Amino acid sequence: MSLAPLRALGTMEELPKDYLDNLFATNLYPLWPSLRAVLPPHKPTAKTLPTLWEYQDVRPLLMKAGELTPMEKAERRVLVLSNPGHGLANMQATPVMYLGLQLIMPGELAPNHRHTPNAVRIIVEGEGAFTGVNGERCPMERGDLILTPSGRWHEHGHDGKSPVTWLDVLDLPLILGLEASYLEEGHDVKSAPLPASTSQYSAAGLAPAPLFERVQNTHPLIRFPWARTKAGLQQLAAADPGIKAVQMAYVNPENGADCFPTISFSAIMLRPGETLNIPERSPAAVFHIVEGSGSVEIRGQKFDWKEADTFCSPGFSTISLKNASATAPAYMIVADESPVHKKLGLYEVRN
Repeated sequence: MSLAPLRALGTMEELPKDYLDNLFATNLYPLWPSLRAVLPPHKPTAKTLPTLWEYQDVRPLLMKAGELTPMEKAERRVLVLSNPGHGLANMQATPVMYLGLQLIMPGELAPNHRHTPNAVRIIVEGEGAFTGVNGERCPMERGDLILTPSGRWHEHGHDGKSPVTWLDVLDLPLILGLEASYLEEGHDVKSAPLPASTSQYSAAGLAPAPLFERVQNTHPLIRFPWARTKAGLQQLAAADPGIKAVQMAYVNPENGADCFPTISFSAIMLRPGETLNIPERSPAAVFHIVEGSGSVEIRGQKFDWKEADTFCSPGFSTISLKNASATAPAYMIVADESPVHKKLGLYEVRN
């Protein structure tokens, strides 16, 4: 059944200038000329544009930033992956998500601080760096996903010999929109490797229970090593060859909930030669390639992707992912805004 067009409404041009001047002087604005803009028919209007950031293009500029700006003048040396649909200076990839590629050089320490936005680090390149979260030292290895929940002290250090880069994913645009974004500086912390959440939550279905007492923790697991995630995807694919999508969610191991109340994270394995069609869903999504190469089609636009690239999709988009290799899997980490949509009763899937 086709949907009927909406009726035409009055325009600003039809209103007398003196009437509009009186409205504006009284901090008033007429709704009806803008009603269709804020409540469009049948589907939201998206500012978010399908966008690909190729790591090979970003990396030289990021390394140049390392030469131009010392850590003491940067605090966090980041190039923001800005979606042109939102305006580059607004530093948004999607309505909820901020993305940034961060660089730390050998011997540097990005100082201890905490802030209200939630953050995730997805390690892209290099070894020898670490993130300290409330004193827990998390090694940073390619493909690892490390949580920095809202309000937790964190710092980044580098004991290795080559540059280390990672992708930051924050819910900063949402927190900014709520006028709830702020930061506090702290003292440097000597992060310790133990007790490490990765060791405490090393097997599915098992959680620490010292002397039969369970400790409540909103974010019990901070670091998700890529080696473990990749092995889980491979085991899932082998156990269920007919599964529609080889996808595993990053969750709170105590209760199975999303890691953050605003953004969900998952890992996908595209089998050799596989094309995965993702149905039209209301939340926007970001995809970061950990291994492999292929292509994606979003709203009729096609991008070719490879290892370390990142791309985003607006909400209400069909997405088609294709693995370019006929012999090797491809792996990616996905972040999407579904927790916000579900909490607000806005989540939709359209087939």
